[in-house]
Amino acid sequence: MGLKMQIMTLKDKMRKILRGREVTVIELRYGLNSQDEVTQREIADMLGISRSYVSRIEKKALKKLFKEMVCKNPD
Repeated sequence: MGLKMQIMTLKDKMRKILRGREVTVIELRYGLNSQDEVTQREIADMLGISRSYVSRIEKKALKKLFKEMVCKNPD
């Protein structure tokens, strides 16, 4: 499976597992929209929230993704 297909699959799963800002933060943070990665500070400025809140959103989202994708799919 090619990288673009893997990213599309990941984004589909993210939309099923995560909520609004969580999806936005992960997509921006890791450059999943065919763009460069964005810092937590830049995301905070875009969304009008604090950098520490972006950090909490990112951490919570990554935990959810890990739980759903790794723990429930042991292969």
